[in-house]
Amino acid sequence: NLLEFLEGKRSTAGLKRTFVYHDGTVYYFNDTKQKDFSQKETGTPDYSDLPLKKYLSVIEIANPMHRLWSDGRWNKLTLAHGCYWGKCTFCDISLDYIKRYEPNTAKLICDRIETIIAQTGERGFHFVDEAAPPALMKELALEILRRKLVISWWTNIRFEKSFTSDLCILLRESGCIAVSGGLEVASDRLLKLIDKGVTVEQVTKVAANLTHAGIMVHAYLMHGFPTQTAQETIDSMEVVRQLFEAGVLQSGFWHRFAMTAHSPVGINPQAFNVRHIPNAIPTFANNDLEYLDETGCDHDAFCDGLRKSLFNYMHGIGFEFSLQEWFDFHVPKTKIPTSHIETIIGAPDARTIRADNKIVWLGTEPVARKTIKGKKEKTELQFAGKKADFTVSFGIKEAEWLQRVLPELIPGHAEPMTISRMEKSFEENGLEHFQVLLHGKSFQVLRENGLVII
Repeated sequence: NLLEFLEGKRSTAGLKRTFVYHDGTVYYFNDTKQKDFSQKETGTPDYSDLPLKKYLSVIEIANPMHRLWSDGRWNKLTLAHGCYWGKCTFCDISLDYIKRYEPNTAKLICDRIETIIAQTGERGFHFVDEAAPPALMKELALEILRRKLVISWWTNIRFEKSFTSDLCILLRESGCIAVSGGLEVASDRLLKLIDKGVTVEQVTKVAANLTHAGIMVHAYLMHGFPTQTAQETIDSMEVVRQLFEAGVLQSGFWHRFAMTAHSPVGINPQAFNVRHIPNAIPTFANNDLEYLDETGCDHDAFCDGLRKSLFNYMHGIGFEFSLQEWFDFHVPKTKIPTSHIETIIGAPDARTIRADNKIVWLGTEPVARKTIKGKKEKTELQFAGKKADFTVSFGIKEAEWLQRVLPELIPGHAEPMTISRMEKSFEENGLEHFQVLLHGKSFQVLRENGLVII
């Protein structure tokens, strides 16, 4: 559109999302008849003419996630345009790049991955999404495993309950090494006000699942959201301290809240008990807004203490210090119990297995050996594990059935196996009590060694 305008072939009225300065005034033009290109039409980034080996690697800050951004080079791709959640009240959700959600397909993404590997010879990928959709991440992981692609990748997520321990293992097997996600204020009242759609408990569970799978977790942290009190700031700080001490967060960064013109807070500040302070000098791109928060605390006073404490927590030190020691002014004592995060992590997972869940085997084919235990004949299935070999014992008929069905669970099989299909296969082979088998000790050993239910 811009090229056609410069060539005299298009009027200003026909421009798309474009600001035009004319006779001392700025005008906005958005020809709604001109459709946006779909994600499948945007094509694959072409790196072929860049001198990739000559770029410098830079470590700008001692933060694991920030190091990923700048140390080395990552091929950039997008899983989905926009944000599938699109509700966070601090975010510019009224703008097209957030509100127009459009996912790619796993197949198309993997086609682009293969093209870029051929161009660059490099197998590291950063998916630059606002928030990568868990369902698409699952399909992408399966497609990567089907194609036997060997890559490393990382992306930004929301701490959705969809990130079960099994899904996290699948993501790791496909090459996922790290994720970053918004914990933000680490306070359930403020998370609700932000409309984040998560709770501290949920974030903790997901962070634990990711960490236990071997995926690094970085948390975006925010302080100074409208109406946040000094007590809530300190309690959020204590939650973060416990998350790092428990080892389920490895990286984080405190951001000072900024009100932006295109966010729900900026558009309707009265709903959040704040008011705009008109800027003295209007600017062309006046996105950040000054505001007055009369119900909250002095948010700027906490910046240095939050930053210093987090730097120490990321290095595994300073957990024993009282929160007061990070500040040169009096702060309230935290109301968060000292074992709050450990209690959440230790709570049993109440998730149930559904009939439509997919079941995937990430391990090797076993070697069978018949044994006699007491008066019962059993079959031991011996597996070569990635860390150590292991053996699982089943009844003879159950073991024979399992040996036949395991190859159908490996990614790449024509039709993904679901729990209901697996149960049907079990019964068609004259076997009974599938649910007993599914929840039994032998099956649990398989689940701990590469059998994932997603």
